[in-house]
Formats: sequence, C-alpha cells, structure tokens
Amino acid sequence: MATTTGEARAGTAQPASLQLPGIVLGVGLGGFVDGILLHQLLQWHHMLTSTNQDHIGVKYYNPKTVSGLEMNTVWDGIFHTVCWIAVLLGLAILYSRVTHSRRRVWTSRVLWGWVLVGWGLFNLVEGVLDHHILGIHHVYAGEGQVWWDIGFLVLGALLVAGGYLLQRSGRPFDPSAPTSREARRA
Repeated sequence: MATTTGEARAGTAQPASLQLPGIVLGVGLGGFVDGILLHQLLQWHHMLTSTNQDHIGVKYYNPKTVSGLEMNTVWDGIFHTVCWIAVLLGLAILYSRVTHSRRRVWTSRVLWGWVLVGWGLFNLVEGVLDHHILGIHHVYAGEGQVWWDIGFLVLGALLVAGGYLLQRSGRPFDPSAPTSREARRA
C-alpha cells in the first residue's frame, strides 16, 4: 500500500501489505508453471538434463535412459516440493494478514499484480542461476538454447514489469479493516 512520506513520518500505522504474500505465491505458482509445462507436459528439460555440460561438475543423468530419467524425476519432485512449500507459505502469510474482506482480496489487482511480480522473479532467479551460472538445464536444450534461455528471462522481466503496473493500478485497501457493510453490523 502506498503512503505519503508525511503519513509514514507521523507514525500512522500502515496496513498489512499484500506484497510479500503475493510475491511468495507468485514464486511458487511460477515454479509450478515451469515444472508442469516444461518438465512434464512438453518434456523439454528436467532439473539435471544438461549436467553433461554444466559449470559445476554434477554427474550427468541422461533423461533418455531409465536410470537417468528416474534421477531427473526425483530432482523434479524436489523442485515441485519447494514450489508447493512456497505456495503454502504465501497462503499462510496472506491468511494471517487478511482478517476482513477475504473474498475481496482474491479479486484485488494489488494481490494479482504482486503474484505476477513473484512469478517474474522466479523466472529471473531460476533462469540466471540454473540456465546460465550453474548450467544444469536449459529451457530447450540444443542448437539455439541460449535464445530460449534469454526468452525465459525476458518473460520474467515482462511479468515483473506487468505485475508491478497491475498492482499500482489497483485500488489500495487495508486487508485487515472491515468493509463498510461489516462496520455497520458492528
């Protein structure tokens, strides 16, 4: 939620922000999109499919062999577990911060903007770390893989920018304050 500098200096209590839960949810959901779409449905890569050319010396597990696919599947499962924990953590933070108008928060541009920012941050961090620094896998390995990896980073940057603009266009509200209807009942 945006506040003016004067409000912040005056010690006005700021409402709980949707930023952190939105970003954490976005990281987990972005990871699920990556894992489900690229790892499972399209089968373009798994967590360790490029370790024959990595930058850190991880043993190569050829995904075209049964034992290699088994090891890649285990690491994909670890990846999905981390994504699942991020989603659960994001939901827990959101639930703890939103004490009123819970239905309204799910339609909030502010929340969904921060979710897109989190998804974009996932792409940027995972893309730089796994595709470029570690080199343990690429979006689509083979000729032209650098362009697929760069496209993944560009998508991440667009998600961050779009999410930021979306949340800025949303109507700010205090997720812990009762709505006018709830206030009238009290």
